[in-house]
Amino acid sequence: MRHADYVASQSQSNSATSALAASWRRSLLKHGLDPSDVRRPERLTLEELSRRRQAMDQFLRVASPQLDQLFNLVCLSGCNVLLTDAEGVVMDQRVGGADAEQFRDWGLWQGTVWSEAVQGTNGIGTCLAEGRQVTIHRNEHFHTRNTAMSCMDAPIWGPDGRLLAALDVSSARADQTERYNRLISAQVAQTARAIEAVFFRASFPDARIVVASDDNADAAAVLLAVDRNDLAIGATRAARRALGLEREGAIRPRPAADLLGRDDDLKGFDKAERAAVVRALARADGNISAAARALGIGRATMYRRMARLGLAEKTG
Repeated sequence: MRHADYVASQSQSNSATSALAASWRRSLLKHGLDPSDVRRPERLTLEELSRRRQAMDQFLRVASPQLDQLFNLVCLSGCNVLLTDAEGVVMDQRVGGADAEQFRDWGLWQGTVWSEAVQGTNGIGTCLAEGRQVTIHRNEHFHTRNTAMSCMDAPIWGPDGRLLAALDVSSARADQTERYNRLISAQVAQTARAIEAVFFRASFPDARIVVASDDNADAAAVLLAVDRNDLAIGATRAARRALGLEREGAIRPRPAADLLGRDDDLKGFDKAERAAVVRALARADGNISAAARALGIGRATMYRRMARLGLAEKTG
């Protein structure tokens, strides 16, 4: 059976329940696409692409070194590294000279549109449509013309919790195995999380960034931005989910200690006072006299306050 016929039959079958079949069904029935369509992907004008790139300038600058690193890992296997916006438009890429012509012919190039709505099931578009990591291997693509490629993708979430981009590695090799795809896919996911974390830090330049998870596997993704008043003013998507914060948009400032579960028996001004005393002692390397001077109080008063706040025994 021809690929286009098989895709059409599976898309219309009530018994097909896989995630891939669901994507094929969206492509055929929701978006009205034809799997046998041989037209090349749409491409924006240089002016349109320039406007989109300008709107994402800070993000693209932050992501660029990560794209370089990823490309250095996969370039020898005939891969193309692509970064898109949330609508599937390719914003940036890394590709070797020997493979450039093939990828350009396929439309895997800056300015082309790879949303699921216009390209059907594909790594970029399906990753964005479902907001999850995906691999679309050769004949899993909706369009027959795309079945010569394998695409490994991971979503990138912005500091506001909204889907910001997709990171894609596409391969032109006919002998590339699904096992090798899994290795590349793991690296794509790791790089996507790194870009997400670096951009989150860059988005809160005056805040300190706190890891809000004890789980080492998720530590790079579960981040809080904390201001000088110890209020959490930003959170990554993973942190929002883990801590029950607003799913999207700005978060309501909250004491970081409350979110991190690092509360104690002190409340109100006593709690704030102890934090101030602890900071002063830390800055003075434990020298009580110097810490007292920094706080504008006498040594005897400092000792009394330390005792009341439960710090005397710890600092001696």
